[in-house]
Amino acid sequence: MLRSLSIRNVVLIDKLDIDFKPQLSVLTGETGAGKSILLDSLGLVLGNRAETSLIRQGEDKLSVTAIFDTDADNHQLQEILNENELDCTDEIMIKRTLGRDGKGKIFFNDQPISAKLLKEIGRCLVEIHGQFDNQGLLNQSTHRGVLDAFGAYPQLETAVKNAWEEYQNASKARRLAEADIAKAKEEEDNLRHWVNELETIKPQKGEEAELSARRQELMHAEKIIENLNYAYSAISQENDVASSLRHAQSAIDKANRYVDGRYDEVYAALDRALIEVSDALERIESASADINLNSTEQENIDNRLFALKDLARKHGVAVDDLADTLAEFKRRLSAIELGEGGISALREQEQQKRQAYLEAAANINKARIAAAQKLDGLIMKELPPLKMEKAKFITMIERLPENSWGETGFDNVYFTVSTNPNSPQGPLGKIASGGELARFMLALKVNLAQSSNVCTMIFDEVDTGIGGATAQAVGERLARLGQGVQVLVVTHSPQVAACGSNHYKVEKSTVDNTTTTTVRELNGNERKEEIARMLAGEVISDEARAAAQVLIGNAV
Repeated sequence: MLRSLSIRNVVLIDKLDIDFKPQLSVLTGETGAGKSILLDSLGLVLGNRAETSLIRQGEDKLSVTAIFDTDADNHQLQEILNENELDCTDEIMIKRTLGRDGKGKIFFNDQPISAKLLKEIGRCLVEIHGQFDNQGLLNQSTHRGVLDAFGAYPQLETAVKNAWEEYQNASKARRLAEADIAKAKEEEDNLRHWVNELETIKPQKGEEAELSARRQELMHAEKIIENLNYAYSAISQENDVASSLRHAQSAIDKANRYVDGRYDEVYAALDRALIEVSDALERIESASADINLNSTEQENIDNRLFALKDLARKHGVAVDDLADTLAEFKRRLSAIELGEGGISALREQEQQKRQAYLEAAANINKARIAAAQKLDGLIMKELPPLKMEKAKFITMIERLPENSWGETGFDNVYFTVSTNPNSPQGPLGKIASGGELARFMLALKVNLAQSSNVCTMIFDEVDTGIGGATAQAVGERLARLGQGVQVLVVTHSPQVAACGSNHYKVEKSTVDNTTTTTVRELNGNERKEEIARMLAGEVISDEARAAAQVLIGNAV
């Protein structure tokens, strides 16, 4: 709920801090006192467009700060905050400033945000209803969601959403397969040629590196053999390293006899060296024997490398990806060979998913019809006391064309009214007048309060054009609505004002040619005096005070 509102330099308001309370709060005051300025100020922190004309004369900038207590059940708000990585505990503070140059800043709990995001957040916090309200329930696209929230069947909503996703996935798989086959048929001859060409050469992953290494070896075979022979000769012929090691080992053995084996480690080291030398000679001899001076092999390798690179360029891939390319071409040919048999299976699966979706959509359709009948009945009960006994409210549920189906089902839901007998049903905003519209909204909100996401509702002059018992009925319903959510009402009706749990008076005063609007909460006697003023006008009589006391007493 809205806990407090701090306003600085907005039109007639110099400095104003208001603490709000739960239930129904009424705001009263003479015409022109500045009640609309309060709503304009609140609108700024809810995302309404900021105009420099709102800045108080003589000041450089305005600022408005609102503090809200959050509601854990406001899932829509939580989703928006999570998506935008905004931190929020049990309190939300929104501050907005605007300078004469048109530049402004917006902060959400000290984190800067955009005006667009602020508007999304604001819709989740407060609903404002007035004679010219064009948001909320006047937006026909919201009616299905409103009815679903009222009906409270989340399992059916989840089921139709999941069924729609599965149907769409199956449809997409079928379309892709059909497109794949159509495309493949167009290039079937090419595919067969490419497969034949690639299968002839049989490309292997890593083959290019292996062939390149072998080619390098063949190109330098003579130099490699020359160096290997020299190494072999250096060890075995010129210096005969092995013979020298054996002679050394024999000498150490003889010396060892005189020192009781003191040189055993030297002897062992020479033994290891002899073994390594012998191994090296064998390896050199083997390596030399493996070197192939066959020019034909080198030519074959050159030809294969050229062929592989040529195919790689042709298909726009790396040589190592030719094997994968061959596999892809074979898959596309298989798709052609699969033909209508494979497509038929996908079509059958799609049809099954479509049927499952239709069943889920039919189930939620039945639930919506039942919820609509219940809601219509409740609204109709509210209308006679609101002096609209001839009006009729009907929730229309129509089946959408298939191209408009979606994850919410195939229903188009919208609220309609007629205000006179035999007059046609039509949309809320087009059929009802300003005062009638406000009362329709009130009747709706009284019954939808428990399913609403917002925690604060504001009604601006919902009592326009009514009085007496009708105004009393409006006040009673606003008070009842206030039992579930915080309600703020700007009113000129004493009957409505008498129903408030809290009463704020908006006043305007002029000092030294400077006009300022203030707001203060009224106590018991002040409240009675204000309602008496609303009844009697400028001169308050004892009879007006007595009537005010009666109104307050009847509202308790």
